[in-house]
Formats: sequence, structure tokens, C-alpha cells
Amino acid sequence: MGLDYEVLKGVNPRLVMTSITPFGQIGPYRDYRAYELNVFHAGGEGYMLPIQSRYPDREPVKGGGLAADCICGLSASLATLAAIYRMKMTGFGQHVDVSQQDVLMTLVGLEVAHYTYSGLVRSRHYRPLPLATPSKSKDGYIMITASVDRDWQTFARLTGNTSWAEDERYQQRHERWQYSEEINERVAEWVLQQNGNKLFHLLQENAVSSAPVNTAEDLLSSPQFEFRGFFSGVDHPRAGKLKYPTAPYRFSENPHYLNSPAPLLGQHNRDVYCDRLGYDSQDLIVWASNGVI
Repeated sequence: MGLDYEVLKGVNPRLVMTSITPFGQIGPYRDYRAYELNVFHAGGEGYMLPIQSRYPDREPVKGGGLAADCICGLSASLATLAAIYRMKMTGFGQHVDVSQQDVLMTLVGLEVAHYTYSGLVRSRHYRPLPLATPSKSKDGYIMITASVDRDWQTFARLTGNTSWAEDERYQQRHERWQYSEEINERVAEWVLQQNGNKLFHLLQENAVSSAPVNTAEDLLSSPQFEFRGFFSGVDHPRAGKLKYPTAPYRFSENPHYLNSPAPLLGQHNRDVYCDRLGYDSQDLIVWASNGVI
């Protein structure tokens, strides 16, 4: 349709145009199709999951949600900002070519380095580590990290100085690694008797890293999100008043506000075509009757 970058930059040499595709604009895979599920594995990350699996021969799995799309979007936004900065300095734009496979490959850079220098292909191999996975409590799962000696000693004290927590074999970090499976079984049994939310706050009050494994319901009712105003109630003409996520950052001088819902289909046609582009109302009627808009 004549809308590629080479044509458009002739109209506006300051144009910064960003393309996000599964495999990029060049190379033998440039025209291959893929969705988030495909590119996640094409980038190599899936081969490492599930991490700490006791069954290294099982099939690879994908990361939760749409992690691949989100990470690629972040990379594209940073690259676009860099191109805009250069445009403001030089007066010339450029085409930003983002390959999702390229972006996701950077997540497994360490594995690529291992193969490059030692020929080792790392996978989801299991090696015992103390407190390496979430533990089930009375009301959900909690992830506790007490790898350094100080954290372990504090955690041991908070368990009520149970006999296993005071075990001499567990007091030094290198020894805890040797007895990881034993420790994990005992911690799991103890945590199962605890209220996870209360345990989370107790551990944090004593500077032991921990966090609940939150569900969507937990997130929407989180006092932390509530205090930061992360979710904002917005009235939608068809969906009613719903909570919407805002920005995951805060500027000290420019507060973020979410005060309008997503537009309905064609809601801003008149604003764009008439007010911005100079067409008249009759043009809109003709276009609508011909299925153009």
C-alpha cells in the first residue's frame, strides 16, 4: 500500500517508525508467522522451564501470561525513545526493527555463554536448594528466601525454635545446601500449619524476604496497590464502573491520572477526520455507507 518506511520517510524525514515482528524485518525467517507462545520458545527461554524440575526429560513449558509480548514491548519502547532522542539531535528519524526472538534470546544470555565457551547445553536440571520453591500454607502459597545465615537464623527463631530449625547442620549456608531436601520437607510441613498472610507480614517485619503467591483476587484487594492508587475506578458507558490498572511507575512532578475509559468503536471519528484532518460531515456519511469506516 506504499506505507513502508522508505516511502514514508520521503514525506517526513523526521519520522521514527517502529516495527515489532516475530523474527525481524530481515533474514530467512522474516516472513514466518508466530504468536507469543511460539516466539517464547524460539527465543530459548522455554527450554529452561520449568526451572528446578525433578523431571528434566519432560517437555518445555512457557512462562505465565503474556510475558514474551510484554518484554518485547518494553524493549521496543526503549529503542523507540532512543531513536526519537537521536531525531531531536539530528533532525532525521529512522526505522526501528524489533525482533521478538532477539529480545527473548537476551533472557538466556548466560546459557548461550555457557555453550559458547564450554559446549554445555543447560536445561531445567534439578539441583537441591534450600527454600527454592513456594511453600503451601493454610491460605495459599508463600515464597520465603532465607539463603544467607542471618536470614536463616531469624527464620529459625520465628518458627518457635523448633528442634529442626536449631539443628547444628543447618546453621552454615554451605551445609544447608547439602541438606536441602531435608530442610525443604521440614519447612513445608511447618508452613502448612501457618496462616500465609500473617506469616508474610511477620517475616517482613523481621527483615526476612518473603512474598505471597498472589492470585488476581489478591492483587485487586492488595493494600499496597490501594495505597499507591495503582487501580483506578473508571466509568465505561457500556461496561459500567470497573477497576483499571494505571502506570507501574510514579513521577514526583507529574502524577498519573486515568480519567477516561477506552473509546467505543468509531467514537472519535469526527474528532479525527473533521477537526484534525479537515474533512466534513458528509465525507463521514459516505465513508460509513461504503464500509470505509
